[in-house]
Amino acid sequence: MARPAGNTRLKAARLAAGYGSQQALADHLGVGVRQVRRWESDNPPMPQPDVARALSRTLGQDLEALGFAPHGGAPQDRGRRTGLAATVAAVGLAAVPTQAVGVQPASVAQDFEAVTRSHRRLYWSVAAATLHPAALAHATLGCALLPETAGQTRQRVASALAETWLLAGRIEFFDLRDAVRAQQTLLRALQAAGEADDPLIGAAVLAHTAFIPAWTGQRDAAVERMVAARTYARRGPASAELLAWLDAVEAECETRCGNTRTALHLIGHAEGVLDAGGDHTSPEWLDWFSPVRLAAFKGNTQLKAGHLPQARTTLLGVLDALEPTEEKQRTVILGDLAAVEAAAGDPDAACGYAVRALDQLERTWYAMGMDRVREVRRQLAPHQHEQCVRELDDRLYGWSTTVSALAR
Repeated sequence: MARPAGNTRLKAARLAAGYGSQQALADHLGVGVRQVRRWESDNPPMPQPDVARALSRTLGQDLEALGFAPHGGAPQDRGRRTGLAATVAAVGLAAVPTQAVGVQPASVAQDFEAVTRSHRRLYWSVAAATLHPAALAHATLGCALLPETAGQTRQRVASALAETWLLAGRIEFFDLRDAVRAQQTLLRALQAAGEADDPLIGAAVLAHTAFIPAWTGQRDAAVERMVAARTYARRGPASAELLAWLDAVEAECETRCGNTRTALHLIGHAEGVLDAGGDHTSPEWLDWFSPVRLAAFKGNTQLKAGHLPQARTTLLGVLDALEPTEEKQRTVILGDLAAVEAAAGDPDAACGYAVRALDQLERTWYAMGMDRVREVRRQLAPHQHEQCVRELDDRLYGWSTTVSALAR
């Protein structure tokens, strides 16, 4: 397998931090773009101490994790063993001593991928707090295996490792609501995708990083990361589903930043992409998106745009179409339907949907679903003395629900 050119670890860290070009990072650090270009070369020189500190602080990793040789080390040894050891150390787990490159048999890739696939399926039913440590432990194993593999085996392990880090980052952001930790985990996912030279999972990771600034209204940072994600997807080949999902992610970001008209345009484009189809098959890991999920994005955006009848129709259609296993998504849809009815001035219907969401949350916890319910309760403040709202409060602030929410 041809190795990716240049210092892919630094490139990945730069993109994940929101610096879409070498010039942008150079401007931030106050150095020339030629210097950044040298750092991203195959044989990067060690930065000067003051610049090195600024670089580590800006990108959130030490120099070894960013692909620079440790003091006294040979540059050609930089990118494999030392970089992966730094990644293992960064998650607070003990590094496993590595052997010589290529000692693992080809079957190690198949075995490592099998666990990655199992974790992918378990995400939809196993509690996030239970699955997260297992995913991190699996990632640690991948970091230890990677220096012991070569060729196609190495590429497959690296791709599965990228997916594992991506899963851990998704859990941290969507389930555990730890955006700071998710940012660092997604950076490791992007670096593993670079090791595998896998542009499609790289596009998926970059799109997930766009959610983080969008949730706090930082539109420019979110859009820049989406530009990077689409650039990687073009190196594909990307399926229609992946391209439509990128539209949906950008629509979610625009909605979060108050630009619902732009978001609805993006969703319309995504619907057209799915209708047109394509010749390329979606990667197995793209199990979080489907036409039904796109409709869920659409319903939420219609709600935020104030198009209540359209949002109600869209979301009811999604609720009917969801598979029984899509329990986490069900809580989000029920929360959005509750918000539609609250905005329409029907507190009884709003509370009915919110209580159904709480019923589902008792079976399968999902922080995003609970956020939807709490948002609805704030909308119902003018009706807080009505019986239906008091009954909702009894459920929302019951012992089990309150303790569960505070424990996560």
